[in-house]
Amino acid sequence: MYIKQIIIQGFKSYKDQMVIEPFSPGTNVVVGRNGSGKSNFFAAIRFVLSDAYTQLSREERQALLHEGSGSAVMSAYVEIIFDNSDNRFPTDHKEVVLRRTISLKKDEYSIDKKVNTLKEVNQFLESAGFSKSNPYYIVPQGRVTALTNMRESERLTLLKEVAGTQVYEARRAESLKIMTDTDNKRGKIDELLDYIKERLAELEEEKEELRGYQDKDRERRCLEYAYYHKEQVAVQEALEELDDARQGGMEDADENREAYTAGEKVIAQLDAEIHKLQQQMELLRIDRRQLDEDRRDGAKARAKAELAVKSLSDSMSAQDQAKQQHDAELNQVRKAIASKETELARILPEYEKRKREEARIKQELDSAEASRQRLFTKQTRSSQFRNKGERDAYLKKEINDLSMTLSQQKANRLDAEEEVKNIEASIKQLEKDVADLRAKNEGFGDSRKSLADDKTDAQDTLDKLQEERKSLRREEDKLDTILSNARREKDQAERELSHTMDGETSRGLATIRRLKAENDIPGAYGTLAELMEVSEAYRIPVEQVAGASLFHYVVDSEETATYFMNALQRTRGGRVTFAPLSKLRSRPANLPRANDAVPLITKIKYNPEFDAAFQQVFGRTIICPNLTVAGQYARSHNCDAITPEGDTTNKRGAMTGGFIDSRKSRLQAVQNATEWRNKYEQLQNEFQNIRKQMEKKEQEVTHATGEVRKREQKLRQMDDGYGPLRVELSAKTSQISREQDRLEAAIKRRDAVDRNMKDFSDTLAAHEAELASDFKKALTADEEQQMETLGQSVQDLQKQWTEISRGRRELEGRKQILDVELRSNLQLKLDQLTSQGFETSSGGSRGNLKEAQRELKKAQNAVASIEARIKENEQEIETTESNIAKLEKQKSAKDVEQQELAKDIQKYQKRLEKSVQKKALLTTRATECAKNIRDLGVLPEEAFEKYERLESKNVSPLHLPYMMISIQH
Repeated sequence: MYIKQIIIQGFKSYKDQMVIEPFSPGTNVVVGRNGSGKSNFFAAIRFVLSDAYTQLSREERQALLHEGSGSAVMSAYVEIIFDNSDNRFPTDHKEVVLRRTISLKKDEYSIDKKVNTLKEVNQFLESAGFSKSNPYYIVPQGRVTALTNMRESERLTLLKEVAGTQVYEARRAESLKIMTDTDNKRGKIDELLDYIKERLAELEEEKEELRGYQDKDRERRCLEYAYYHKEQVAVQEALEELDDARQGGMEDADENREAYTAGEKVIAQLDAEIHKLQQQMELLRIDRRQLDEDRRDGAKARAKAELAVKSLSDSMSAQDQAKQQHDAELNQVRKAIASKETELARILPEYEKRKREEARIKQELDSAEASRQRLFTKQTRSSQFRNKGERDAYLKKEINDLSMTLSQQKANRLDAEEEVKNIEASIKQLEKDVADLRAKNEGFGDSRKSLADDKTDAQDTLDKLQEERKSLRREEDKLDTILSNARREKDQAERELSHTMDGETSRGLATIRRLKAENDIPGAYGTLAELMEVSEAYRIPVEQVAGASLFHYVVDSEETATYFMNALQRTRGGRVTFAPLSKLRSRPANLPRANDAVPLITKIKYNPEFDAAFQQVFGRTIICPNLTVAGQYARSHNCDAITPEGDTTNKRGAMTGGFIDSRKSRLQAVQNATEWRNKYEQLQNEFQNIRKQMEKKEQEVTHATGEVRKREQKLRQMDDGYGPLRVELSAKTSQISREQDRLEAAIKRRDAVDRNMKDFSDTLAAHEAELASDFKKALTADEEQQMETLGQSVQDLQKQWTEISRGRRELEGRKQILDVELRSNLQLKLDQLTSQGFETSSGGSRGNLKEAQRELKKAQNAVASIEARIKENEQEIETTESNIAKLEKQKSAKDVEQQELAKDIQKYQKRLEKSVQKKALLTTRATECAKNIRDLGVLPEEAFEKYERLESKNVSPLHLPYMMISIQH
């Protein structure tokens, strides 16, 4: 054996893998310059073979790893390949590979690429001669010098270590210790053998005593067997008598129990009918309270209407007298107005004619006067100016002034004309307004009557809608009461249903119902109990077979089930078992087909869509008439069987059963809860529908009330606006008078401007003519003649104007008197009488009277209708009370029967309890006898015959202990 090859990587200065060339079997020498790695090569061999590098810390392992430029080395190994041709290593291989690998966190050995512990490696090396006690197969630097410098004692110790004597001494000490322990154990064994010999002698003596004891004990056991056997037979006979008596009483008890159960059902039906009638009675009483309230309101309305009719009837006569007097005055005023207007129409043309004639004469007079004045001025101008130049300058100045004045007068003429037109337009608009106001004034009564009729129609519509709303409110109150009762019944049914299952399932089903109500989930169908219909005769077997599966929830797929499960987990809403139809697969069962064996699933009605779910639960069960037949079919066809009473047996022969209270049926509880839940939802929908109708009716009533108020407001505005209408009419009439006065003044101003313009134009023309003529000291003959003629014309025209003016003033005075009489007296009086016509008219009162009479008739009809309904309600209440009393009487009689049956059942129950107690005592005694007989062990043959005729009184349990004591002695 020798080192054949060494491989180093990552160790100290060897970063990359270094494979040393194969060594010689003889002596090998490693030479090289300083720093070439000779020492590290030697350290690598010691790293694998020597104990110099054992128990390395993390820092020491880090120091052995290569450190240099480049990436850090995380692990290192040294591998030594031995030539094993001489089989020094027990591996049966020609080569042995020993490797040691280190890193920051590990230090492990491997032999032939298999990981080994340090202890296993040391043992492996010792097998080849590498002993820890002789570590001198590796001689490091300084070791030879140290050996030569040793003292003699140290050398002796070294020689012993090299020779292996220390190992021998240790092994020898261990062997001596083992020999000492062996001698001690041999001494103890000798003592034990001596004790056994002594005990054998004692046991020989006891064997003889035991033989005598066994004879006596055999006799005792024979006596005990005879006693216990006789007692066992007596107890068995007593038990058989009790069973016979109990079986005879059970038939009567079953009949009483069946009768009691039937009576409970009858009482439950009577309670349901009484409860239904009581609810009906409560609704009738609610109707009665509402009818009484309506009757009080109707009586108040009728009294109010009667008072209004009486008051309006009393005021009608006084209004008629006032109207007659008013009509007479109105006719008289209208005749006076017609007379004055006729006279005014007659004198008005003559007045206008004289006014025009007066204006014409006045214009001619003014023109002649102005011409004569100009001639006088011209006559005096010769003495005023010295020559033609001064005269012409003066005339030019006068012509310029007159031109400017004439321009101003033209502007004044336009202003005056515009003022006249504006006043005329204002008068025209005022006359139109007055005509409209008078038309309104005269047609006020008809308009008010029309508005009053509209208001009456709107009030009728409002009354009708209020009656409909009142009817809906009654229906809402009635439905609210029914809904409250239904809610109580539903809660009671759900509480009873929740008592038939665990709390987690109950909460889970409630959560699923809430989720279905909030979200439309088409794939959620319901529990098995909700999806089936079973006749009452088969409810018990169906419930017993299904058990908790009745409340498994059927869904269409795993996705729906996952959705519900996540929701239940998220909200902590309970726990439910789901049955996804897409995953259910039921294998066909080999069920018998006979008259006394019917598949239970055929007695269940359900939607074929859910067949997989029902087959999963009920598909392997048959129903048989009794437990014997059920057991036979269960064993022969490898299925489950059940009786109509709920007793079950399976294919393994296990039987379960007993009394089942049919009143606590799960299916009945589910049916009741479902019925009340559906009824409650239906009533809720009806209640919501009534609420919507109420909201719609409230809107209609609000709209109708608004219409009535609008019409009342219009009527009130018309009534309130009638006074302002008269004031406005009077104001408009006065304004017309003022505008007419303004118009007359404006016309006069316009005429004055026209006259001034004519005078200025004539003067301007005269100045221009004079300017064109020669300057003379005196007038010409023609001008003198013209002056004389103008003087005569002025006198004549003055006389004519005076005469015509006097006639015009007379007509104008008469016209003014007529205008004042018409405008300030008669027309105002007509307006006043027309206004008073509405106030004193009896038409409004008659309309109010008719309205009051109509309201009275309506109130009387309403009261009569309410009285009829009250009478009908009283009859219904009386009938319902009679029916309730009859049902309560029947229930009382049935309660008495139930009490008698309950007493009989209780008596039987007490007898049965006593019998059970006695049977329990006898059974306990029989068990004790059997136990005592079993405790006697194997008996001799003589025990069954020797004491068979022995009387029990000769041997009693009191004697047995004394016999036992004597035998022991």
